Amino acid sequence: MKKKDLLKIKKKSFKSRLIVGTGKYKSFKECANAVKISGAEIVTVAVRRVNILDKKKPLLMDYIDPKKITYLPNTAGCFNSEEALRTLRLAREIGGWKLVKLEVLGDRKSLLPDMIETLKSTEILTKEGFQVMVYCNDDPLMAKRLENVGACSIMPLAAPIGSGLGIQNKLNIKIIRNQTKLPLIIDAGIGTASDASIAMEMGCDGVLINTAIAKAKNPFQMAEAMKLAVIAGRKSYLSGRIKKNIMGQASSPNKGII
Repeated sequence: MKKKDLLKIKKKSFKSRLIVGTGKYKSFKECANAVKISGAEIVTVAVRRVNILDKKKPLLMDYIDPKKITYLPNTAGCFNSEEALRTLRLAREIGGWKLVKLEVLGDRKSLLPDMIETLKSTEILTKEGFQVMVYCNDDPLMAKRLENVGACSIMPLAAPIGSGLGIQNKLNIKIIRNQTKLPLIIDAGIGTASDASIAMEMGCDGVLINTAIAKAKNPFQMAEAMKLAVIAGRKSYLSGRIKKNIMGQASSPNKGII
């Protein structure tokens, strides 16, 4: 019997390797439709920005059922460890969430991660019983340190958040892939379907996408494109590509019937 190819994060397993962010959509309804079309089973939720508590206002839960889709609370908008810790502790109080995404930014222009604050936060949260998926830069040494202090998934950026530039440092991503057995998920900078496919062909376990879907001219069509790109990239990776050669090699036999 063929073994199912599942994304495994701690004790949870998912069929889809595409994670979708819930920010930047015109409405919760548009977001929910895009998530459905994408086939994603995990969505990130910015605890500081998305309404998950005030019942007098539209609630994300009314559109995306947390019993069917795994919510991944994140710390988007946090610029130091204290803010991030407070945000995720609040998330645990509100919804009992232990699986979380840590994101500590160091600069409001580039939105690049502050790795000193990120490393410190990861260690503290892990000791408090959180399962921490960590947004980080593409530094293999820092990725190893995050793993050593208990991160359950390494999530290096492809490029700055919302930039749509695609993977800018393939070498470092490959090094991180080779050194870790943790789920490796590309987070930030994906712009189009080919970017997602490339990430998967490199052996990454998944891709997190928000802006590229939410801000596309047709978010629903892009959601489907990303779904198919992730599937295609994963299948390509598992299939094993041919070796690259400088010279051409004939695809037909050298000797025939003539």
